[in-house]
Amino acid sequence: MAFKSGFITIIGRPNVGKSTLLNLLTGEKVSIISRKPQTTRHNIRTVVTREDFQMVFVDTPGIHKPKNKLGEFMMNAAMDTLDDVDIVLYMVEATEKEIGPGDQSIIAALKKVDTPVILAINKVDLVEKSSLLPLIDMYSKAHDFREIVPISATDPRTVELMFGILKKYLPEGEKLYPDDMLTDQPAKVLVQELIREKMLELLDDEVPHGVGIEVVRYNENEERNILGIDANIYCEKASHKAIIIGKGGEMLKRIGIRAREDIERLFGMKVVLKLWVKVKEDWRNSDYMLNELGYKS
Repeated sequence: MAFKSGFITIIGRPNVGKSTLLNLLTGEKVSIISRKPQTTRHNIRTVVTREDFQMVFVDTPGIHKPKNKLGEFMMNAAMDTLDDVDIVLYMVEATEKEIGPGDQSIIAALKKVDTPVILAINKVDLVEKSSLLPLIDMYSKAHDFREIVPISATDPRTVELMFGILKKYLPEGEKLYPDDMLTDQPAKVLVQELIREKMLELLDDEVPHGVGIEVVRYNENEERNILGIDANIYCEKASHKAIIIGKGGEMLKRIGIRAREDIERLFGMKVVLKLWVKVKEDWRNSDYMLNELGYKS
């Protein structure tokens, strides 16, 4: 049996379940999940290695109309992957009754690439089965997808279903990464994303999208099995700083505890995490700040 390997990018509008599917397929929490849109800011590459294949998944930011330079970075990051991968996995929601403007623009972009595109209709557990056939028909008329597959990104059975479909379109080739490699993202980026995920969980809609995380100290002590992390949380308004810190520092403490627990699970070490909150007005439009926080190439 020939070994297959290649890159698969996952694209779609915000909040369609891209990160949820990625974490399901890899069996690890490497991409942040939130009910709030635009959670993923980086292209997160994750590696799945089996006996007969190696799939490198690229989870991209949700495609949306950018409102600032950070948004522009996120859109460029998502769209730049289309020609550089072996398969495009495009995700939509089963709850949508028609193809909206956002998905129409994505489909228009897909028509310009030669990469095989597989459509995954997610969240089928939220709709009646009878509504799926008209939806599949609607999308099949909109674009010549190689395959259209209804899925639930929270159902463990989806793992083998997706691997079986994706493997058909992977080219034959050698392993691209070592067997034990889960992600090629720097540890600092994973830490930043996990901290931001906790802020998305605990804070109001607008505040988390106006924050950036900078890991200023990352010290791994292998002998003591302790990881020391200091991080700055940048927000755009003094009022946001007060909300993030909370009364008596209670909110910042809750964010820190939840983030520390996830970081410990991911790295398998005891973590000492210290967080500071600083105000940087309009940082999402600052080239300098975006570069400092890792959002510029």
